[in-house]
Amino acid sequence: MEDKAGPPPYSAVATRPPWRRGKFRRARALRVLAIGCLVFIAFAQWRQIRTDISPNTRITARGLSVQRLQEDLDMCTKLRRKVEDPIGLGRERNARYIDGHKPTLIKNATVWVGEPIEGTSPEDARKGKGYEWISTDVYLEHGLIKRVEASISPSQVASDAIVYNANGQPLTAGIIDMHSHAGVASLPGLRGTEDSNEVAGDITPYVRSIDGIQPNDPHIQVIKSGGVTTSLILPGSANNMGGEAYVIKHAVGKSNGRNETSTEDMLADPDRAWRFMKMACGENPKRVYGKVGEGGPTSRMGESWEFRHAFEQATEYVREQNDWCDAAAAGLENVKGYLRQEIRWDSLGALLRDQVRLNTHCYTVPDLEAFIDHTNEFKFKLRAFHHAHQTYLVPEILKRAYGGEPPASALFADNMFYKAEAFWASEYAGKILWDNGLTPIYVSDNPVLNSQHVLLEAAKGYRYGLPYHAALASVTTAPAERLGFQKRLGKIKPGFDADIVVWDSDPLSAGATPVQVWIDGTAQFEDPVVLDKPAAKVMTPDEKLSEIVEDPTLHDEVILTGISHVLLPDNAPASQSQNVVISKGKITCIGTCRAAIEAASKSKVPVVKLSNGYLTHSLTAFGSGLGLNSIDMESGTDNGNGEKTFSRADDGLRLDDKKLHVAYRYGVTKAISAPKYTGQGTHYGTSAGFLTGSTTVLENGTVFAPDAALHYTLDHAAKDPTVSATVGSLRKKLLDAAALKEAPKDSYSEEAFLFKVVKEGLPLVITVQSADGIASALKVKAAVDKAAETSIRLVIFGGAESYLVADELASAKVGVILSPIFSYATEWDQRRALTGAPLTNGTAVDRLLDAGVKVAFATGEDWEVRTLSLSAGIAYKNGGGRLNEKSAFALVSTKVYEILGLEQPGVEQGHFVVYEGNPLEINSRVKAVGGGKGVVSVY
Repeated sequence: MEDKAGPPPYSAVATRPPWRRGKFRRARALRVLAIGCLVFIAFAQWRQIRTDISPNTRITARGLSVQRLQEDLDMCTKLRRKVEDPIGLGRERNARYIDGHKPTLIKNATVWVGEPIEGTSPEDARKGKGYEWISTDVYLEHGLIKRVEASISPSQVASDAIVYNANGQPLTAGIIDMHSHAGVASLPGLRGTEDSNEVAGDITPYVRSIDGIQPNDPHIQVIKSGGVTTSLILPGSANNMGGEAYVIKHAVGKSNGRNETSTEDMLADPDRAWRFMKMACGENPKRVYGKVGEGGPTSRMGESWEFRHAFEQATEYVREQNDWCDAAAAGLENVKGYLRQEIRWDSLGALLRDQVRLNTHCYTVPDLEAFIDHTNEFKFKLRAFHHAHQTYLVPEILKRAYGGEPPASALFADNMFYKAEAFWASEYAGKILWDNGLTPIYVSDNPVLNSQHVLLEAAKGYRYGLPYHAALASVTTAPAERLGFQKRLGKIKPGFDADIVVWDSDPLSAGATPVQVWIDGTAQFEDPVVLDKPAAKVMTPDEKLSEIVEDPTLHDEVILTGISHVLLPDNAPASQSQNVVISKGKITCIGTCRAAIEAASKSKVPVVKLSNGYLTHSLTAFGSGLGLNSIDMESGTDNGNGEKTFSRADDGLRLDDKKLHVAYRYGVTKAISAPKYTGQGTHYGTSAGFLTGSTTVLENGTVFAPDAALHYTLDHAAKDPTVSATVGSLRKKLLDAAALKEAPKDSYSEEAFLFKVVKEGLPLVITVQSADGIASALKVKAAVDKAAETSIRLVIFGGAESYLVADELASAKVGVILSPIFSYATEWDQRRALTGAPLTNGTAVDRLLDAGVKVAFATGEDWEVRTLSLSAGIAYKNGGGRLNEKSAFALVSTKVYEILGLEQPGVEQGHFVVYEGNPLEINSRVKAVGGGKGVVSVY
């Protein structure tokens, strides 16, 4: 019997009495058995799930779908894939090929292959050795170039092959424009079709240009008519991170040999091996998003933070994905959730994985350097800087880019001055970059420039010193390589896509125009307009163009020898080389000039020896902002808009700036500029004619026409409040002036100049593009002429659609000053503009000349002062004999004065230009400029 009165046990748990111990053992056994049963049941259920339930509903122990986890694991493979450039050779057919399209055999072509002959060393190739035009045939089948051989017989190819005889004309790969907004900024520009920028936020890497491309944008066909077969369609540059870009081909719909009209069908690579992206630095993002106290960035410092913060988040996103993929690869039971996938960060993540080819809009040194730093901090590759105006200044910074491959520079040849970050650009940038081992690429930024003529940018690059082979590469092989299509695009070789252009002249010559274009082996023009030109010849590259022109030397006396052509009205063609003697800044002799040369030699007058010299009038820039603006988008350098106030340009002239120095350097010694109305390209007030080489307006003879003409604007930019009201207001002003018996007392008032238009012959220049607006102006003239019993001197400025009323203009003796010289329907009022062969038979200048209308060319934008003579050359080369060299050059020199009825400072006053080479061709150089200042600038 237990002693119940004993002390408690020393154990922490009291000893159970014997009668309780057996009961406890039985209870514990039952609990163990129960647990075991539960485990068995769970195991059996798990086994049943594994074997009996559909795979679509499998669930892990953590409650996750096994199917989805497996899909995520498969995604890991895609995320980590290494992207390879799509193959070219080895394909049986182009993935874009449409069954049923016949093969084509192109016979007797002069072919630019796009690479040097086999065995050329990289060093020699860089110098241009081994590159040549070859006479050969090209066979296209299944959307590919199949053979490039001499003398391919039709019997050696498919029996249904189309045979095309190139007749010795130049043949190249299709042109590639690596910076275009075609389709997302459709033309003519309308608010409803503008989709190039998503401005909901500064960081939008997730938006896609493919979602905004309009396949029916008519300009896509215009672009192709310039030989452009492929374009990189980028989002705009409003955002630091603008979104994904897509590479398209310019074949749309059944008329172009396609089965459907869709953006998907336009993709250059249907398999989408590479992705593409656009970012932007500098002025644009901080201008669009920089609102003090509301949002940013407001500075380049803020932009850099925006970039780094986005890259930081994308890096963390990639890191999370990589960690998940590593864990899942070891077993799906190791992951606690699904793979993180967010559209917001997908494209940036792909960039960090080297699956995206990045293109970044950056101009200035700090922008360029900061972005190169970003590439190294976050370890991603940059394929090209776009615009890149100052890359030529910092080649070593570009060489520091991550990945050991410096970015290319996607440039304009000479479009600059339009904003502060473009102000320090150089036309020699392409050459300087090339000389430093870097890659220049020329682009359009369509519609900023017309992509139809992006090849002209490359031609101008050659003019400014880039080697011939590198200039051609800049719109063919170089962009193909940067886009990852170096095995498919840019060369005429077996295995490459059959994107081909046959040209009517050397593609880098002035006015070079496609005769036919093939995309994926299908001819794009059923009945192309072919211009009447001499038999095509390819040019011999001029190595002298590679010499960068330094600052001029000034001489009051100089002799120029080797003048082969004198493009002055009273000079007949010379049978032999002539000399030009200049004394006190004026020409004193043209001819053999023996006595003058003998006298000059005794006094050691400098002699400039030319081999193919041209003596011409100096040029005149009409209708631009020269003298009234230094940087287009900087109000502090601008005369301003005069929407509500009549003004005279003479009162606002500011001289001695970079624009005017450049104008003078390229032979533009005179300008006639008018005050702006609502913005660039609109006018209101009186224009002033002045000398571009002067320092101030007080210098003797600087302002040769204080009030050259009275200007008004009648297009949609000037409606107040309607176009009809604006036309009516102008009519009333002129009729009121016609009713006056004497001139207003205030000789500087608007009324006084209207009186001069009606009573004294002052030119009335109307800025208007549409045929309807021009018709309205002609009706106003008719009403005023009748009331005043006179004929006012009306001049049309703009005139994109003037050809539609050419006969009426000729009948009314109204001249036209074209601006732009070759319109491409950027706005609604220009929608019927003629874009030229192979789409249209001529452009506006041709139709106007045929009708007998007096025509001159203007500088629509100030950078065009470098290319005025070249524009005249294009009109000459493509004019079908309408113009000779003298009359073509008159379009940019003397014709504007004839139209305005204005006397100009001419050769007698010391205004002339001497060129080495034909100024109407691409390979000419200005050698001497006389600007009426008593000295000659010699280059």
